[in-house]
Amino acid sequence: MTPVTPFGTRLREAMDTRGPLCVGIDPHAALLASWGLNDDIAGLEKFSRTVVEALADSVAVFKPQAAFFERFGSRGIAVLEQTVADARAAGALVVMDAKRGDIGSTMAAYAETFLSPSSPLFSDALTVSPYLGYGSLAPAVELARESGAGLFVLALTSNPEGAEVQRAVRSDGRTIGATMLAHLAAENAGASPMGSFGAVVGATLGDLSSFDLDINGPLLAPGIGAQGATAADLPAVFGAAVRNVVPNVSRGVLKHGPDAAALRASAHAFAEEIRTAVAA
Repeated sequence: MTPVTPFGTRLREAMDTRGPLCVGIDPHAALLASWGLNDDIAGLEKFSRTVVEALADSVAVFKPQAAFFERFGSRGIAVLEQTVADARAAGALVVMDAKRGDIGSTMAAYAETFLSPSSPLFSDALTVSPYLGYGSLAPAVELARESGAGLFVLALTSNPEGAEVQRAVRSDGRTIGATMLAHLAAENAGASPMGSFGAVVGATLGDLSSFDLDINGPLLAPGIGAQGATAADLPAVFGAAVRNVVPNVSRGVLKHGPDAAALRASAHAFAEEIRTAVAA
C-alpha cells in the first residue's frame, strides 16, 4: 500500500504554492440573500458551486461550515458532499468545520463520518472540540493518522465566551487553552515539515505571548476581515509561529459574490496581504 501523505505535509505545500489563505464557505441566509439567492436548496447549491468553481483551483484551503448545510436536512448534506468532492478534485484542501466532540463510540462515529476515506464527507481535516477532555478525541486522532487527515482542536477561540473555559487555570497553574496546545505539540513531535494536528486560535485575540503557540502544527486563525483583524496583525498575535498560521476569511471574500472574477480578486488580495505579513 502506498503511504498516505500526511495532512501537515500537504497543507504546507498548498500554503507555499497557493498562498496561506483559508476561505470559509458559510451559506447563511443573509449572505444568500445578498447574492440574490433564495434561502433554499437551489440557493445553497448555486452559492456553493459558484464559490468552488471560482476559487478551488487557486486557494489553499476551504472551510465549509457544516451547520449551514445540515439545516436543510439530507438534501443539504448532499450539497455538502458535492462541495467537498468538487473542491478536493480541483486541488484545494477541505477543512470541515463541524466542531465535533464526544466520547467513545460516538466520537469514533464522528471521526468515520469526516476522516474515513470511504465516507462521502471525507475531508482533509476536521475541527473538533476537546472540552470533554483531550483524551476523548483519541478515536479522531487515530483515524486521522491512519487516513493522512488532520484535526484542528479548539484552543483559544475568538468568541468572548470562550475565555471562561479556555483561560481557566488548572491546579498545576496552566490554563486549559495552554494544556490543549501542549497536547498538540506532543502529537506533532518529530513531524516535518509540519504536523497534522492543529489548533484553532483567534486572530482577534491580541498579544498571545503568554501561550506557547509553537506546536509544530497549523494554527487555524478566524477573524481576518469582517471580524476586525487584518493580515498586518498576524505577526504580533502569533509571533514565531506565524509561518504556520492558516488565516480564515469568510465574509471578507464571500461578500464579493456572485461575481466569480470579484471573488477571485478578493481571495488573491487577501492571500498576498497575508503572505507579505508573514514573510516580513
